[in-house]
This record gives sequence, structure tokens and C-alpha cells, in this order.
Amino acid sequence: MIKPFMPQLVYIEPGALEYPLGAQLKSKFEDLGVEIRKTTSHNQVRNIPGENHLQKYRNAKSTLVIGVRKTLKFDTSKPSAEYAIPLATGCMGHCQYCYLQTTMGSKPYIRTYVNLEEIFDQAQKYMDERDPQDTRFEASCTSDIVGIDHLTHSLKKAIEYFGNSENGKLRFVTKYHHVDHLLDADHKGKTRFRFSINADYVIKNFEHGTSPLDYRIGAAAKVADADYPLGFIVAPLYIHEGWKEGYEEMFKKLDAKLTDKAREDLTFELIQHRFTKPAKRVIQKNYPMTKLELDEEKRKYKWGKYGIGKYIYQKDEQDDLKETLQGYIEKYFPDSKLEYFT
Repeated sequence: MIKPFMPQLVYIEPGALEYPLGAQLKSKFEDLGVEIRKTTSHNQVRNIPGENHLQKYRNAKSTLVIGVRKTLKFDTSKPSAEYAIPLATGCMGHCQYCYLQTTMGSKPYIRTYVNLEEIFDQAQKYMDERDPQDTRFEASCTSDIVGIDHLTHSLKKAIEYFGNSENGKLRFVTKYHHVDHLLDADHKGKTRFRFSINADYVIKNFEHGTSPLDYRIGAAAKVADADYPLGFIVAPLYIHEGWKEGYEEMFKKLDAKLTDKAREDLTFELIQHRFTKPAKRVIQKNYPMTKLELDEEKRKYKWGKYGIGKYIYQKDEQDDLKETLQGYIEKYFPDSKLEYFT
């Protein structure tokens, strides 16, 4: 998917039209000739077209729901930030390994929330509680927010909101290169713009509907030129034939494109491929032809916080992944910071 996302179908929750962004989006999609339907709630969207599960799933991925976020308690379970800020839910990408497959369950459509002032007010309360420490907010826990922001500009508003805050920091990650409208945002260096990157094998086989690696790297270079602190999440680290060469090739491409400026405050996050039993069932239902390796016998079982354990790589494979990737980071980006390997 090289073109920016455009929904085939839009649902609007009645309450959303009471907010300026809701009214703007309705008018925008009317002008674009996109079919608009009403829904009582962004949690209760029914009648997504399709003859069978696969058709409905694919159509849901191109459906945008404009709603009001009523639950303003922010999630706190991310390694990279104190809080998740809920600007959107869902994603148009078809990444076959994605954990949103299970968390989204029967609602794979994309939701954008228009009550931004209320969301920002809640963020301010969290910042006040932690004052004078910095408070980091992650904007992409449940969506690829950059993928829809050319339509909504919610992320741009958030970047400027945190730019003007006393001690708020914003972070998000994307697989899309549609960043031009964010380059002039007044971020004041308080937003870390991260790109999810991977070996070409992984992108070609498992990340359909996302921007190719070269486009992501090109967008990263633009973002660094716009003075954003830059980061990369290499995830999921996936063992496949020729993986060591594949990942080195990825770092070589990055090295060739990133300027000295981009390297000044550069971070990496490394996340190995893992899956749960429920995720495996959903992945095989949504992507019956997937080549994703989901053999529990080959994996090590790691108990999870909420009783659902994960299948991760065996200890020697994990060590090999960590050592290899750390080696590439030290070789090509010696001044960068590795935030974690998990």
C-alpha cells in the first residue's frame, strides 16, 4: 500500500458530530464521496459487508469508525512509556503476526476518536500527578496512528499539545511513510518518532498493506531533518533462512540513508517474535495461507501476567538473535542507544 489510506466505508457515532473534528470528518468524507453510515456506538458496528469471514475481515480493515472515547483511563502496560494515549484503535495493515489480531477480536475495523480535548485533559491529569518528572505517552499501542493521520490530524494536534506541555513526552511507531503533514508540527523535541523496520523477507511475507522498507527509511530521514528525535523498533525479530544476512542488509540500508543529524539521538528497540495459543487460532483464521512459523513444539513457553503464556524462541536462539542484532547496531550505529531486547 503505497497510497495513503482511504476508507471504503465510514461509520459515525451520533455523539461524534458534537465535536469539531467529528463534523469536519463527516464533511470531508461526504466531499470525497465515501459511503457514510450511522452506528449507535463505535463498539457496536454491525453489517460490515462480505459473504464470509475473510471478506468481512478485509472489508473491516478498510472501514473507519468516527467515535467518542468514553473510557479515559489510560493503559499503563507498555515498556516504552508510562501511559498509552488513546487517539485511535485498529489498523489498515495486514501484518500477520500482529498482537492486535487477538486484542481487536471481532472488531478489526479502525476507530478514530474525536474528543481530543477530553483526552488531552486526562493526559494533563497524569502529568500533574507525576510532576516534576517527565511523563511519556505512547500513541500507537492499539493502532498505527500515522496511517490515518493524513485524514484526522489528531496525531499532529497531540504532537503540538505535548510540545507545549511542561513535562509531557510523546512517542509512537509506524510502518507508513506518509509523514509530510507532520514535518512542520511544533514538536519542540518532545516527540520521539519511531519506525518499525524488518528484514525484507519479513516485510514481503507478513506485512502486507504497509510501506516498503526503503520508503520507511526515506520517511525516517525526513523526520530527522525536521528535528524529531528518531527511533527504530526492529520487530518481530524472526528467524528464517538467511536471517542474519537479511537483518544486516536492513542495517546497511539504514546506514546508507541516515545523516549525521539523524544519528545524534537515535534509539533501537528489539522485540523477538512470539505468539499465544489464542493468537495462533485467530491468525490462521484470518490468514489461512500464512507462512508464519507457529509450531509450539519448536518454542519455549513463557508464563504470562494474565494467565495466557507466550511461545517465544528457545534460549540459544534468543541469545543468537540478541548477540547478532546488538552486533549490527554497534557496527553501524555505535552512538545509538539500545532501549531493550525482549
